[in-house]
Amino acid sequence: MLNKKIGILGSGAVAKALAKGFLQNDCEVMLGTRDASKLKDFNEQNGNKYKIGSFEQTAQFGEIIVLAVKGTVAKTVIEQSSIQNLNGKTVIDTTNPIAELPPVNGVIQLFTGPNDSLMEQLQKNFSEINFVKAFSCVGNALMVNPDFSGLKPTMFICGNNEAAKQSVTEILTTFNWETEDMGKVESARAIEPLVVLWCLPGFLRNQWTQAFKMLKK
Repeated sequence: MLNKKIGILGSGAVAKALAKGFLQNDCEVMLGTRDASKLKDFNEQNGNKYKIGSFEQTAQFGEIIVLAVKGTVAKTVIEQSSIQNLNGKTVIDTTNPIAELPPVNGVIQLFTGPNDSLMEQLQKNFSEINFVKAFSCVGNALMVNPDFSGLKPTMFICGNNEAAKQSVTEILTTFNWETEDMGKVESARAIEPLVVLWCLPGFLRNQWTQAFKMLKK
């Protein structure tokens, strides 16, 4: 059991999936949103076990923070959370730089280039936050306890702070993932585009139940 205070910035499918996972593992969970009514039904359906607050309240509450919003608004949400509430904390960055453009033959478009990443932009703008990229290369339905007939899929992570990555690895292990630490923040340039590959079977064949696995000898 993790037994931590978790603040989740966001109210969408990713935020809800991870909230359930943390609650199942003895964590106190607060979800941050601009509009609390978005989470009213979700909270009631789950016995009103979640705290609901603003981004600022949620950032202040959490020992570990999850950034679970659209990549296009990630910077704004952090700013609205008040930086002093996040400095020095581990922030799990689940976001991807998906552009507000339609897929081309199933290939989603990104607003970053090959030598940049959304996580690098966030880390540059908020240097005192310990960002760790995770949960960005799989769909929300498989984020907690993915079932692949006993085979653990691989979650690729990166970030500059070793202690923060260790905390995230503990969470991933609890959620039944194998973790591969791919290094510093620049490695997000390789991890974030995996969302393009992950989404391709979905757009081409309506197949959304895949995950990645690193095989090693």
